[in-house]
Amino acid sequence: MTETTHTQPLPPEQPDAAFEPYKPRSPEVRAALDALRRLRQDLFQDAFAYRPLPPMSMDRPFVRRLPVRWREYAAWTPHLAVAAAGVVALLATVADRSMGSVGTLLAGLIVLAPVLLTLARPVAAFWLSLVASWAGMVLGGAWGDWPWTMGSFISHLVVLTVVAVRTRPRTAAWMWAITAFYSFAVVSTLGGGHYGNDAGSMLVVSAIALLAVTVRQIRREAEQTVTAQQTQTAHERSRRTLLEERTTIARELHDVVAHHMSVVAIQAEAAPYRVENPPPELEKAFATIRENAVAALTELRRVLGVVRAEDYEAPDAPQPTLADLDALLANVREAGLGVDKTVTGAVRELPQGVELSAYRIVQEALSNTLRHAPGASARVEIGYVIGGLGLRVVNGPPPQPALIKPSPGAGHGITGMRERVSMLNGEMTAAATAEGGYEVTVFLPVTTSSGEGDA
Repeated sequence: MTETTHTQPLPPEQPDAAFEPYKPRSPEVRAALDALRRLRQDLFQDAFAYRPLPPMSMDRPFVRRLPVRWREYAAWTPHLAVAAAGVVALLATVADRSMGSVGTLLAGLIVLAPVLLTLARPVAAFWLSLVASWAGMVLGGAWGDWPWTMGSFISHLVVLTVVAVRTRPRTAAWMWAITAFYSFAVVSTLGGGHYGNDAGSMLVVSAIALLAVTVRQIRREAEQTVTAQQTQTAHERSRRTLLEERTTIARELHDVVAHHMSVVAIQAEAAPYRVENPPPELEKAFATIRENAVAALTELRRVLGVVRAEDYEAPDAPQPTLADLDALLANVREAGLGVDKTVTGAVRELPQGVELSAYRIVQEALSNTLRHAPGASARVEIGYVIGGLGLRVVNGPPPQPALIKPSPGAGHGITGMRERVSMLNGEMTAAATAEGGYEVTVFLPVTTSSGEGDA
């Protein structure tokens, strides 16, 4: 028996309703939906959120000129200004003789409420101001002043301005558009088709006020952005300078350490030949010392190659020490700087890293004197003490300060000196002197060995 299967014809394909929201919309529809979404975010979402107006900053110029006892109260000046504007709106409502006594009082309080509410809930104050303008006319019986009485005119204008200051420019545009729509709607429905001058004045005056506030906010945001960028640029420049200084120090110390490691390797290799019939254990020990020295030197060169510039060439001469300081002072004197040197304490040989850093610190301090105080005299003091080495470089004021031009240098010499001192766990102070010069004082600690102590 053959089994027959009957298949029904498939219905024509119908568009799936589930995918209807994902169909692409036209640019106009997307723009309209985005505008409604922004309107909801600015004026409807968290409209009653509590956002108190903070006190004014004490850094304002006019605040600093006030007596100390008044500065604390001056911080609340914006709050007092808003309250004063609300009182003006209340008085304008009370001065309207077309209302009754009870209606006048209620209308005055109604126009005052949204102004005061801007201090705590700015967006809610805008909506309350629209309601207050309508309620004030109903309670006061000011039917001929649609859509704005004098009091509600002042109140709403103050509310628009304060809320625009406390929010973003886009919110100010939405508030003006809603105010225009409200004015047209009230005039069309309750004003008998008569468009009063108050509505036109409100739109013109509020547009000018909101435009001024928006321009001020945009300028302030631009200034803050520029300040933030300048701060970030200065921070990055400082970090780059610090890294460059550390790289320079690493290069110099590499040459010092490489020299010592090479000497260790050579001496370890030659030591067995200076002893007649050395034991195998001694030969093995010297061989191990040489292998470790060569391996350490190789690793040091490999690591330093990461920070070494492509055009860097190792110096042919050894790195300078304090013994080369006289030659440095002679070159500085030829450049026009009168400098004297004073040495106190028992002169002794210090670790080469300390000698190199001390030389570079004196070199940089004298270079700063040449750049920033041309024509001044300088003095270099070197003190050998038991715990380390003391340095003091001080220069006098320039003879003609008014003729000094800005230095073309990078202006980061102090940073390099501090980095060298910090590397050696030393201490440093750099500050202007009372006579108008500059003084750099450094102490570099040195671990005292038994030999140094005997000396």
